[in-house]
Amino acid sequence: MGNSALKAHLETAQKTGVFQLTGKGLSEFPEDLQKLASNLRTIDLSNNKIEALPPLVGNFSVLKSLSLNHNKLTVLPEELCKLKKLEILHLNNNQLMQLPAAFGQLAALKTLSLSGNKFRTVPVQLCRLRHLDVVDLSRNQIQSVPDTVGELQAIELNLNQNQISQISSQISHCPRLKVLRLEENCLELSVLPQSILSDSQISLLAVEGNLFEIKKLRELEGYDKYMERFTATKKKFA
Repeated sequence: MGNSALKAHLETAQKTGVFQLTGKGLSEFPEDLQKLASNLRTIDLSNNKIEALPPLVGNFSVLKSLSLNHNKLTVLPEELCKLKKLEILHLNNNQLMQLPAAFGQLAALKTLSLSGNKFRTVPVQLCRLRHLDVVDLSRNQIQSVPDTVGELQAIELNLNQNQISQISSQISHCPRLKVLRLEENCLELSVLPQSILSDSQISLLAVEGNLFEIKKLRELEGYDKYMERFTATKKKFA
């Protein structure tokens, strides 16, 4: 892509606050973007070949949405954590294994998509995010859900298509968790914490494609309590 094309994109972005350049084979984050660091609200660089984000990404002080799906990112810079206004972060289909230590400083973050990466555990940094609504960690290599998950503030947690065979009962303590997706994992019925059914806020539990028949779930103690929440939620959205 020539300089003139990039220039045209930058001029449009200056007016709209939106920079979108997808599927152009970019191998790096366009440095010229920093000229717009103080007025860009949305950046979408999905479907490129970007391997790393430069530290200057931390300068985009009003950025609300950042999308880098389908790139080649293996690590995120600590500077990303300076984006105090960031609400939406889409990083599906990269090669990430962990989040920066300071990730919990993204105080405004509401939606985080990390599907199709190489995470082996639920990152503990997520528990510091107080406004998080949706976390998508589907299609990773997560094998267990640790005790720290009990502090997660998310409303929806998607862990479909991992290799989860252990899940902490602390997940029942998540104060806002309504939707828990665990489809196509390696869960035995005996390791599914009963408290998810009897003693949590969860009103949609998706567990198809594990190592037990769904009808067996109905025999567990607490299933009727879960169904009460399930039905009440359905009525609310009907």
